[in-house]
Amino acid sequence: MTSAIGTRIRVLIADDHTILREGIRLLLGSQPDFHVVGEASDGRDAYFKVEELRPDVVLMDIAMPVLNGLDATEQIKRAFPDVKVLILTQHDNDEYVYRILQAGAAGYVLKRAAGVELVSAIRGVHRGNAFLYPSMTKGLVTDYLRRAEAGQERASYDGLTERERQILKMIADGCTNQQIADLLYLSVKTVQAHRGHLMEKLNMHDRTELVKYAIRKGIIKVEPEI
Repeated sequence: MTSAIGTRIRVLIADDHTILREGIRLLLGSQPDFHVVGEASDGRDAYFKVEELRPDVVLMDIAMPVLNGLDATEQIKRAFPDVKVLILTQHDNDEYVYRILQAGAAGYVLKRAAGVELVSAIRGVHRGNAFLYPSMTKGLVTDYLRRAEAGQERASYDGLTERERQILKMIADGCTNQQIADLLYLSVKTVQAHRGHLMEKLNMHDRTELVKYAIRKGIIKVEPEI
């Protein structure tokens, strides 16, 4: 039994709303590969719980008392760089996303997201990927396709299969996995597999690519060398 628990993804839930923590605990408890090791009600408590419990992934709310989620994330990443932090937030805009990434988080999930998206996000960041909510992915893909049409990304675009190109354009149009599945007569699981493969081919799960995108969009300013 102990060895089975040891193979699960160890998760710490940090949020100042008890009902939300309990709901997430129930959701993750229904998954065979998750083990909720603890809960925290503020950022400082989250830091000490990480120190004590050494989770693999921390689900971190931003607006918490004592110490907010972004400051707590920075402290956790400095002291425990191997711990992945996934932010829970109500905000969904580029500038806010990069504040999250600059704090050291591996990504974010909107609080209005479906449970399946949260589960997928935890698994993704545990594997070392940066998880982007679909609206952020749409911006990255649209920007990529614009550069591909201009010849700047031709080599990587040519490396995609015809199906991957088709799905890529549908993502840029804002289609969800379910909508893509319905339009192409595929299962959602098949669409998720295609999506994962093409994003890996384009390095869009990589934090470096996110920073490059932010620079191109002017979200992150680069000071010229003197």
